[in-house]
Amino acid sequence: MSELANRRCEPCEGGVEPLTSTESRKLLASIDKGWSLQQDGRSIERTFSFPVFGRTMGFVNAVAWVATVEGHHPEMTVNYGSCVVRLTTNAINGLSDNDFICAAKIDQLAAD
Repeated sequence: MSELANRRCEPCEGGVEPLTSTESRKLLASIDKGWSLQQDGRSIERTFSFPVFGRTMGFVNAVAWVATVEGHHPEMTVNYGSCVVRLTTNAINGLSDNDFICAAKIDQLAAD
């Protein structure tokens, strides 16, 4: 399990620089290999697949709960048997530690 999953998100209202490409790639190595750094370097994304719609929606609701607790909200695209989760820190127009913390917590959900 990633030690990132044990951390808490810190409020980010801007005023800090987004992670560099090197910093992002280092943190990316700490989460599930299904996550990818998007070409513009401003977000990470992972597709989760499920056998039935009910499992997809259970996952979506669990991600929503984690997002609410952490105060850091992903963009989710929901389909019958899949959910694409995209994380970015809008206040800084790029990636922060919070994105990787949430990704690690979402990885735990998917493993259960």
